[in-house]
Amino acid sequence: MQPFSDRRDAGRRLAGRLQRYAGRPDVLVLGLPRGGIPVAAEVGRALGAPLDLVAVRKVGVPSHPELAMGAMATIAGRTETVFNEEVMASLGRRKMAIQTFELVASRERVELARREASYRAGRPVVGLAGRIVILVDDGLATGCTMRAAAAAVRRHEPARLVIAVPVAIGTACRDVQDAADEIVCVWTPAAFRAVGQAYQNFEQTTDEEVRMLLATGGSNDAAGP
Repeated sequence: MQPFSDRRDAGRRLAGRLQRYAGRPDVLVLGLPRGGIPVAAEVGRALGAPLDLVAVRKVGVPSHPELAMGAMATIAGRTETVFNEEVMASLGRRKMAIQTFELVASRERVELARREASYRAGRPVVGLAGRIVILVDDGLATGCTMRAAAAAVRRHEPARLVIAVPVAIGTACRDVQDAADEIVCVWTPAAFRAVGQAYQNFEQTTDEEVRMLLATGGSNDAAGP
């Protein structure tokens, strides 16, 4: 399989796997900022579904911030937390690991609330109850942030929860299987070690791009050529 040219290309190809949900008034597409929003915008456009977000933050090991102890996700001020049990076990006794987690999480909760408010820019949360919610990111590595996002969505009682990603590394799809009613993944390359390997252009999505796509529902005019 050929790499995705960029996140928009990935979103269009992902949408092709979700056409059974096209045109349904009960479908809602939620993206994970930042990189998941351009993908989700393309999915929402193709399905004719509204676009919203689930704000997420990784909780990294203090000495190795890229290594996730867990993740948090929030919707309308309700936050869910999940642990990366393998990493937590490597930190020593459970009590010590929890203390380390909470030390980092207390800072990340502040940033999580700030980002959700910034991205929403005063727009209310779209109602999730009774809807088919398609939860989109630009890829799965550990699946930790996606599991947190799924837990946050579940709190709002959707009729069906679909996790949809263009690419998943290793066992990531299997690792999130219990978090949703359905998993849709375009590509599961055995040799890749990072999500970015599946993209020709994997430049960082900016906060401004996230706000623009959410404000316009991912319209073609906002997204550019």
